[in-house]
Amino acid sequence: MEGITLIIAIFALVIGIIAFQRTGGIKELRQEVDNLNIRTETVRERTANVLNRFEKMLRGSGERKEPTREDRGNEPDSLKKPE
Repeated sequence: MEGITLIIAIFALVIGIIAFQRTGGIKELRQEVDNLNIRTETVRERTANVLNRFEKMLRGSGERKEPTREDRGNEPDSLKKPE
């Protein structure tokens, strides 16, 4: 009984190898992995660019400006400058 099981398993393995080769084999698989790496790198660069622009938008030009009267009205008393 174990002999028949072994023969069926080997037969299934051979059929699997043949099917893998007919669908493109290892070359096709490597090409797909390379394409995926290129896409991933592109998405990473775009994400980095968006985050960089978002940081610049949040931080502004880097210059700090004095708060206006309206802004000072929202500060706690301990932070208000005497006028």
